[in-house]
Amino acid sequence: MTERALRIGVDGRELLGHVTGVGRYVGEVLRAWVTDAHFPHALVVFTPAAPPPTLVSQLGSRVVWEVAAGRGGGTIWEQWHLPNAARRHGLDVFFAGAYTAPYRLGCPFVLVIHDVSYFAHPEWFGTREGLRRRWLTRLSAARAHTIVSVSNFSADETAAHLGVTRDRIAIAPGGAPAPRPSDGADGATVLFVGSLFTRRLIPELIAGFALAAAEVPAARLVLVGDNRTHPHIDPRAVAAERGVRDRVDWREYVTDTELDALYASARVFAFLSTYEGFALTPLEALTRGVPPVLLDTPVAHEIYQNAALFVSSDPVSIAGALTSLLRNDELHRTLVAAGDALRRQYTWTRTAATIRTALEQAASHPR
Repeated sequence: MTERALRIGVDGRELLGHVTGVGRYVGEVLRAWVTDAHFPHALVVFTPAAPPPTLVSQLGSRVVWEVAAGRGGGTIWEQWHLPNAARRHGLDVFFAGAYTAPYRLGCPFVLVIHDVSYFAHPEWFGTREGLRRRWLTRLSAARAHTIVSVSNFSADETAAHLGVTRDRIAIAPGGAPAPRPSDGADGATVLFVGSLFTRRLIPELIAGFALAAAEVPAARLVLVGDNRTHPHIDPRAVAAERGVRDRVDWREYVTDTELDALYASARVFAFLSTYEGFALTPLEALTRGVPPVLLDTPVAHEIYQNAALFVSSDPVSIAGALTSLLRNDELHRTLVAAGDALRRQYTWTRTAATIRTALEQAASHPR
């Protein structure tokens, strides 16, 4: 491991606009680094447009921002504008937190591959989008000094689909936010937060909620996330078909303040995904005292252990879990207590330390 101060470049495009899970991951790693008085390295964050002033203020003077202007933050920006800008800064190493990295980087890099769903389930993606993702990820993984995965499940999948050995993969799961009390312990709101992908079984969730709503008249379902389903699924139309259109609220985007209010008012969190690398939002829910209902998958058990109810994709199974948590105070308290213990296993400080070590090793011993 190097003892000298490094100049670390960071792909910051996911920090702009409507920030989703990958952007939260990169942002929290940066926050952990800049708040560590013993972090010795210089950080240069590259973005395709000016970063929001609030983010610049949060990260402070330890971050140098470089706007590598281009059209959006897509493949052309990543493969042309970003490496050109990076070369001007004389970087020692680069942190690519969003699946892919520039081919023409003049320094070693550490790459985060959160999941390989577009390899494991290409049918979930459009033809052009799937081909682009698979080609760039495979190219980036082959050249990365270290690949970072967010769970053992995802590491195994990455090794299997990309043909890399496990000794090249470091595990750095996401972290839990600071705990906050929920105001919704006596309420009846079921909350989902995350992009709407086909693999997240939105129609099945709505069908299960409709059955639960027949048993709990005050129940309502709030969905938060942009719609990336393929083929396209309209959650409002599904809710109407199930007779609960007036009890299902879909919001494509909310501010952090609005999201905090939704977590605070929720009684149950529902996240039924057939394929994830980690899934941060159920952990966020637990830290706010909102127990999750999750699909019964290996990665869900690996991460959430005894702090969730696990269900099949059958709406009856989903309804049973939702109804139990909406009505059963003792079960609710048991899962919240388990979640309080669980969150201590996942800290952004630990995540950032793992990635820092990988970057220092890459700088000292480039492949």
